[in-house]
Amino acid sequence: MATQIYVAIRDAIREGRLAGGARLPSWNDLAAQLGVARGTVRAAYERLSDEQLTEALGPGGTLVAQRVTPPSVQMQDTPRHGLRPDLFRDFERPPLLFQMGVPAQDAFPFSLWSRLMARHARAAAAAPVCYPDPRGEAALRDAICAYLAIARGVRCRPEQVLVTAGFTGALGLALRALPLRNAIAWGEDPGFPLTRDALTIAGLAINSIPVDCEGLDVCEGVRKAPGAALAIVTPGQQAPLGMTMSLARRHALLQWASDAGAWIMEDDYLGELQLNGRAAPALASLDREGRVIYAGTFSKTISPSLRLGFLVVPPPLAARFAETAGTLAPAPAPATQRAVAAFIAEGHFLRHLRRMKRLYRARRDALTNCLAAASGGAFDVATGGLGVSLTLPPDADDREIAARALAAGFAPTPLSPWHAHTVERQGLLLGATNLSEPRLTEDCARFTKIVTGQ
Repeated sequence: MATQIYVAIRDAIREGRLAGGARLPSWNDLAAQLGVARGTVRAAYERLSDEQLTEALGPGGTLVAQRVTPPSVQMQDTPRHGLRPDLFRDFERPPLLFQMGVPAQDAFPFSLWSRLMARHARAAAAAPVCYPDPRGEAALRDAICAYLAIARGVRCRPEQVLVTAGFTGALGLALRALPLRNAIAWGEDPGFPLTRDALTIAGLAINSIPVDCEGLDVCEGVRKAPGAALAIVTPGQQAPLGMTMSLARRHALLQWASDAGAWIMEDDYLGELQLNGRAAPALASLDREGRVIYAGTFSKTISPSLRLGFLVVPPPLAARFAETAGTLAPAPAPATQRAVAAFIAEGHFLRHLRRMKRLYRARRDALTNCLAAASGGAFDVATGGLGVSLTLPPDADDREIAARALAAGFAPTPLSPWHAHTVERQGLLLGATNLSEPRLTEDCARFTKIVTGQ
């Protein structure tokens, strides 16, 4: 048995699965884990030490030797991750200039947030050892109900709210809980690529419905797929173009859902962060027949690193969604939930949103003006959401331009992957949340040269 333990650890070290400096379990702990005598583990460790694969530090434990490096192995070229490279680059890195979907790094109230996190981490550590509510912490669900009533016109009870791991967690929970096997879904075109991917993975057939200046074209959806079981829409600010769905279209969409017995999932990804005037109430605020499932997220308003989102479901679905959450998709860690609940309940959240609206509007306007001046009319600049979009010439390749820009330190998002079928236009999406205004003129001039190939 000592030889088996030695060989397993030796191979893990040589193959790089145990890095230099990694701490091995104590003799007692590993012996108890494997159900062998302490002397058996000791013999294996002594052999590893004799071959200079590990270092025995006495009370400091046994560490993998730092000088041991795995041999170079010829491996197939594989992507660093299986996610869309046009949306995801390096994880856990600060946001780059023009990156979409991330809040302002320099304007977040870090001191306040650190105090809240520390307070609720201590409280969670001292809490009774028990399973948390898979629907989410009661304090956060209460706070979400209060916020939605004030800011989004949505009336709901905490029993209807489920806390999720971001919007993707909310979407995954909905796709599991709803009776959608082999169903047809409407998706916006253009629309969020990951939503389209999720529907495909879940086995739904997607009918891509075009959007225009009023949002989703409901008449076209009824013409193409009247019997669809689900529509996923971004009525507050269409992703990625930014228009708000008109009241007439909202009523038409709700009427279709009622007639077809279909569900509408409202992706309110920016919530109250409407930069031009007051945000329109949520589509769910008009729902009188329980057809709308409302999804929100704190990724754009607080931080994507929280991985916190939420669903509000009609009362008849609350038990079904709670059961699904409890068995397949429970809420994230309670400490973070409680910190967000305090951030909302103590009034910090709405104050933060108010400050961010002013900041983002000023930065978006500055970016629009600088790009227009730097390009001299070489491409159209339009505002939408928390950034701007550039329409490129028909013969341009927005993916190739985005790759060249990334090499120069910019992170625009190509528009073409947001289209489901025929790409109507080539373009770039530029986030305005993280800008350096003193350098903005210079940055826009450099970026324009990259786009125009100068």
